[in-house]
Amino acid sequence: MSDNTIAISPENFQQVILEESKTKLILVHFWADQIPESVELRDKLAGRVVGAEKFMTLATVDCAAQQAIAQQFGIQALPTSVIVKDGQPIDGISGPQPDQAIDEFLGKYLPKPEDSLLAQGLDLLQQQQVNDALSPLQQAFAIDSERADIKKALADVYLHLGKIAEAEELLSTILMVEQDSYYQSLIAKLELAQEASNSPEIQALEQQLAANPDDIELSRQLAVQYSQVNRHEEALNLLYKLLVKDAGDSESKKLLLDILSALPDGDKLAAQYRRKLFAMMY
Repeated sequence: MSDNTIAISPENFQQVILEESKTKLILVHFWADQIPESVELRDKLAGRVVGAEKFMTLATVDCAAQQAIAQQFGIQALPTSVIVKDGQPIDGISGPQPDQAIDEFLGKYLPKPEDSLLAQGLDLLQQQQVNDALSPLQQAFAIDSERADIKKALADVYLHLGKIAEAEELLSTILMVEQDSYYQSLIAKLELAQEASNSPEIQALEQQLAANPDDIELSRQLAVQYSQVNRHEEALNLLYKLLVKDAGDSESKKLLLDILSALPDGDKLAAQYRRKLFAMMY
């Protein structure tokens, strides 16, 4: 039995079946040792609800010991399983069940993998752990690339990380019916990020560097400015070009490594430039 499974008795009946079912689903399974199929189904259900503590609890009823509870539910045959919400049965299955039938039954009520990944990503985003939020949201998007809620959450992370083009591309695919207040706030963030990414300071440095392409200090200054507005690829490209010209340029190398360290784990851009640095060194 898992931590998400509880045996029902008269003492905890009201708390679990009536009270807890107001905040999450209670899967009530009726079994008895004399009915092996009911024991087998109980154990399969216990395995299925592992990790779903926020959404569902498995409540088992030993019908040999708790006949009154079984009678209260009107149980006539074993095994029987019932979904309870707000103290009332809303669905159920009866008799031995193949694995596919169990999965189909629970699949109507348990969250899909992308739901859990989305919830994880949003929770991390709320805690300002933006780098950590990227991976679960990308995984959720890989599973279902059409869901607007996943797109908006991932676009939010992209904006935090300065991946403006990626955020803009995602937001452009969201249909009008899904353009809620969250979407509008993201569009506002996108517009601000686009303005900041091309500040007068950056424009001035770009013009100076165009006129003096061999000025190492100008390249470093522009790389720092790019990095500050999350234009990481352009910053890394500038610094890498300096290292190609002079592999001993320790200041440019330090700046490049600092930018790489700021990128989230698993970032493709970071991996790309780490490979380039490795190839240059060895």
